[in-house]
Amino acid sequence: MNERLHSVLAQRGIPPESLAEVCEVDPKTVGRWLGGRVPHPRHRFRVAKHLRVEELFLWPAPVPSTSQQLAGAGQELVGTYQNRASVPRDTWLSLLNGAQEQISVLVFSGTFFAQSNPHVAKMLAERASSGVRVRLCFGDSKGRAAAIRGHEEGIGDTLAAKIRASLTYYRPLLSEAGCEVRLHDTTLYTSMFRYDDDLLINPHVWGQPASANPLLHLRRADTAGWFDNYAQSFEAVWATARPWTPDQEGPSPHGQD
Repeated sequence: MNERLHSVLAQRGIPPESLAEVCEVDPKTVGRWLGGRVPHPRHRFRVAKHLRVEELFLWPAPVPSTSQQLAGAGQELVGTYQNRASVPRDTWLSLLNGAQEQISVLVFSGTFFAQSNPHVAKMLAERASSGVRVRLCFGDSKGRAAAIRGHEEGIGDTLAAKIRASLTYYRPLLSEAGCEVRLHDTTLYTSMFRYDDDLLINPHVWGQPASANPLLHLRRADTAGWFDNYAQSFEAVWATARPWTPDQEGPSPHGQD
């Protein structure tokens, strides 16, 4: 039995039949989900959105064995790049335009994301209007993590300034339904760009800018593996991040802006 799914339905007063309508499946299929069967990724996303809970709360990723991890990695790794700067612009655009369920981004400043595509905010708003959930998580320019990262890269306060400059591109999204922008103050080991079941991960090398670091293209497989591990880490950071309020982004009281 999926006790969490049963519990949320009961708390919300939502009949199981409504999940069948939202996901466009037979009610018997929903019954199997309640009995413990794990739905297809697109159905998991729709159910979580309909019930206003995190997908990983309803279906926590199981801890795979070593052999499963190795098999999953082989299935999920569909491309590698020597550095993020070598990823073709068309790849970014096609993934963004092709997203049907969610776009999730985790970065410090992500300046390239807008500078390489000046219409990115408009495109994200269009995807949101089509039902795509858009979540953008940037570093807190006044936070300790951004200050440390700037020091490690040898650019001092420049990273904080880059974060504030990058955020200006996304101000129009704050009034768009389905779009959220938050700020985190966590040690960012990896930048992430998720488009439904495609995930671009950009591991950080100490002292080097993210653009100079390798990038891996993962695609979600049926077995739990790298994709789900990284997806869970995004959810963990997102849960602790604060909503971005532009009118409160003034100079840092500690001189770190």
